[in-house]
Amino acid sequence: MLLANIVKASRQVGETSKRLEKTALLAAVMKELTAEETEAAVAFLSGTLRQGRMGIGYATLHAAMPEPAGSASLEILQLDRLFDQLAGVKGAGAEQRKRFLLREIFRHATGEEQEFLVRLMGGELRQGALEGIMLEALAKATNLPAERIRRAAMMAGGSTAIAQVVFEKGEAGLAQFDIQLFRPVQPMLAQTSDDVAEALTELGEASLEYKLDGARIQVHKSQDQVAVYSRAANDVTVAVPEVVELVRALPARDLILDGEVLSLTAQGRPQPFQVSMRRFGRKQDVEKLAAQLPMTPFWFDLIYLDGAPLVDETQSRRFSELQRIAPANHVIPHLVTGSAAKGEEFLGRALDSGHEGVMAKAVGSPYAAGARGQSWLKIKQARTLDLVVLAAEWGNGRRRGFLSNLHLGARDTEKGGFAMLGKTFKGLTDEMLVWQTAELLKLEVARDKYTVYVAPKLIVEIAFNDIQVSPRYVSGLSLRFARVKRFRPDKTVAEADTFLTVQKHALGHSGA
Repeated sequence: MLLANIVKASRQVGETSKRLEKTALLAAVMKELTAEETEAAVAFLSGTLRQGRMGIGYATLHAAMPEPAGSASLEILQLDRLFDQLAGVKGAGAEQRKRFLLREIFRHATGEEQEFLVRLMGGELRQGALEGIMLEALAKATNLPAERIRRAAMMAGGSTAIAQVVFEKGEAGLAQFDIQLFRPVQPMLAQTSDDVAEALTELGEASLEYKLDGARIQVHKSQDQVAVYSRAANDVTVAVPEVVELVRALPARDLILDGEVLSLTAQGRPQPFQVSMRRFGRKQDVEKLAAQLPMTPFWFDLIYLDGAPLVDETQSRRFSELQRIAPANHVIPHLVTGSAAKGEEFLGRALDSGHEGVMAKAVGSPYAAGARGQSWLKIKQARTLDLVVLAAEWGNGRRRGFLSNLHLGARDTEKGGFAMLGKTFKGLTDEMLVWQTAELLKLEVARDKYTVYVAPKLIVEIAFNDIQVSPRYVSGLSLRFARVKRFRPDKTVAEADTFLTVQKHALGHSGA
């Protein structure tokens, strides 16, 4: 199949907000695929690559882009093989080799395909084909029960992992996808709630747990063999030997634990997220770094124990089993309550300890691997800054024709100008998109293919959860989980927050 068919389907999916229409569009294009094409095609339609993130920046992508091809000729399997080559480039001369392969990809692509590929490789292709919709489309395309498809994807790590088997073997192929030791299970995810009272109103009596700002890990054990996986299912065992030793000592033959690992200060307070993340991906000098920056795991779920999957058991039963086998100092601080007053007090203790907030979990809920359901709710204390819009990028899909992704800056009172702190398109309603597009075009000073640069006059109130060190921006800092709360046309640039204020926020959250 030509890539053009995938690009067209992606555009059409992005242009509709109706779930059934998205599902039908995706299923229609899947039915035209060969079994060999399905894994790569499902990944593309999900906005990901089968090979994972390439670590290639926009500057490199644009530098390698020639004039677009006049007609569509790039095939899915041809493109997937080129991505395989690109992912394998290492060592001396890697940058030159990457640019050669990128030019090879782009020279076969039309203008619309080039735009699709830039966003795909940059990790910013968001066309509304969420995992749940993709699984429904897989079920529709193969005439298999949606529940069986969802269950298989949960256990295998997502729709991409099961696509080829489903097309080749049908329902018989799904039998191979169940919980298996040393094959990562998709983590259960949470929705957001504004406060404890709202969460308890929705869930009733719930298990409240500290929400830590560390790295999500899943640990598998069989006898003395232990493996640690990241949220993205990467094997990070070698990076955290202290976690391996702790799990190896637990009184269970086989298990799968879900938890968070982070570095604590001498006073027991959490280190900033980026400090903890220095331990991940390290394969050299691990023992030296482990001595300087020890990691502490906190377990909050147990999804497999001594030959028995626990995903269909209730949260309370799973947590009870977890408490039975794990030392109390490595079990997440928790409280079961239906009282909003007690819940607020618990949230206060979590925040006073330097943590992000709390999780509220329905005590009767199963472990819905890979799902972002309503039985787990996160309650975090968001902070806000009034920042200046420096530029905006054109949207795609449903946002095509509107300026969407905002470039955010704080006033730099020492150097002059503005300190770039990142980008966000989150929190924008359709009405806000229309309004900001009209307002920003009035302020336009320059543009390129993707971005409109504007005079720094529009103030926007941005909610965020943390400030982290970032080599990507000259300022050295960026906002985590930034989202638009509202525009502030009533404020002048002189009233926007300064970079000094941002630095104080960063220091204040470090526990120093």
